[in-house]
Amino acid sequence: MYKIMIVEDDVTITEVLERQLKKWGYLVQAVANFGSVLEQFETYEPHLVLLDISLPFFNGYHWCAEIRKISQTPIIFISSASDDMNLVMAINLGADDFVAKPFNLEVVTAKIQAVLRRTYSFGADMNVLNHNGVTLNLGESILLYGNERLELTKNEFRIMQLLMEHKGNTVARDTIIKKLWETESFIDDNTLTVNVTRLRKKLEGIGLSDFIATKKGVGYLVEA
Repeated sequence: MYKIMIVEDDVTITEVLERQLKKWGYLVQAVANFGSVLEQFETYEPHLVLLDISLPFFNGYHWCAEIRKISQTPIIFISSASDDMNLVMAINLGADDFVAKPFNLEVVTAKIQAVLRRTYSFGADMNVLNHNGVTLNLGESILLYGNERLELTKNEFRIMQLLMEHKGNTVARDTIIKKLWETESFIDDNTLTVNVTRLRKKLEGIGLSDFIATKKGVGYLVEA
């Protein structure tokens, strides 16, 4: 189930959007403290952000730029400031779409569905895993982090999926081996080490040097 974060200071608009999106089966969280939008984004780990331009403390452009420093999560601006200059600025900052106020709820819903479909191979109940700004696309074996897009091999993808599904818990080496090779036959333990080493080097290349931790003699984990 996809999670959507609403960053809108008009309570009426927020409540209308929440009702509409929940009706379509989305999980929704509205920002309450507009001085800590980025912190709430990192905690909630949404699959999409609806973002107004005019906000208390900092405007939507500021928060869009801050989110883009750590994540490629889709952002749709919703604003009455819909002139060409604002549209261009929004797109240049990394927005995926723009909805002008006043808006039609069905149009907003259709745009959200389209962006989710493009980003996450929309169709499955849950086609992505998110953690600490990292998005693992389960449909395409692709990892997204900040502005980086990392294509993974089959084994690298399975390792990441298993660790992210059990984030905060150590996954035993034997469990990973069985998941990767799906056999009871003997697999050289060093084979797993080689795969994890290659994966770590790829992650380091996009700024994720400590994403996978080792529990010596036990296995690996992604810290919660």
